[in-house]
Amino acid sequence: MGCPQAATKALRDGVAPYTMRMQTSRFAPLWPVLAVLGSVTSLAIGTSYAKHLFPLIGAQGTSALRVGFSALFLLALWRPWRWHTSRADGATILRYGLTLGLMNLLFYMALRTIPFGIAVAIEFTGPLTVAMLSSRRPVDFVWVGCAVAGLLLLLPLSGGPALDMTGVLYALGAAACWALYIVFGKRAGHLHAGHTVSLGLVAASLVVVPVGVAHAGVALLQPSILLAGLLVAVVSSAIPMSLEMMALKRLPKETFGILISMEPAVAALWALLLLHEQLSGLQWLAIGCTVLASVGSAATARRPPPAAAAVVT
Repeated sequence: MGCPQAATKALRDGVAPYTMRMQTSRFAPLWPVLAVLGSVTSLAIGTSYAKHLFPLIGAQGTSALRVGFSALFLLALWRPWRWHTSRADGATILRYGLTLGLMNLLFYMALRTIPFGIAVAIEFTGPLTVAMLSSRRPVDFVWVGCAVAGLLLLLPLSGGPALDMTGVLYALGAAACWALYIVFGKRAGHLHAGHTVSLGLVAASLVVVPVGVAHAGVALLQPSILLAGLLVAVVSSAIPMSLEMMALKRLPKETFGILISMEPAVAALWALLLLHEQLSGLQWLAIGCTVLASVGSAATARRPPPAAAAVVT
């Protein structure tokens, strides 16, 4: 959803004329779709690259650099001190940010011992759970069944390749945090997105950076490590978030949800190419079940009535 301040700045900077030309192009409908796919791809590449830092500064140190640099970048971009923050809103943003920080840390901890694509598939059960709990229609139980089947295929109960259970538990913890992140994010929905995300990442840094410093120490200050951490932050946070914000302004939420559901499969493919993480047929089937559950949930989500939609926009 756009905002008057952003629209005014876009007009002043000459972005709006460019956007108008882009929208009149015959390829205009493809741009937001490509933006989502670009976001998912950038996130997958950035995270794959981040795993190469684990032997040097650990998952904790890598997560600290990613979140810390992302917070600095968004503070400079949005300058959240321009907006008034009430005590109630501050508490909401704090909960949102702390959950975001813990989610990032747990996810990176999971990546130490389980494949990237599988970690993403497990983490996706968080937002899927939130979506399922908000509806009681019969079709939703089909998507619940797909998600549960995907999880069961990944666990040792299925008789497939054994996964490190510590990594699985970290990924499930990240999934729970993602669910809470969505809940807290909705409570801050009345605030400007740049206000919430920039201050939220500052709060996330309060969780992640101390853990990273305690683990990696002065190794984090090496110029080569700092540069690599900055690259991870840009490729896995700044670029994906910018592309998603652009896409959300031009795509229905249901379409956006369907496209973003490709993330587990895209992550697995890039991990295969960049990290040489080989998955079994059963594990690919599990990722497929998770993707199907997410796509189905987004495609069959309740649409707001036209009057309500008019009010929102």
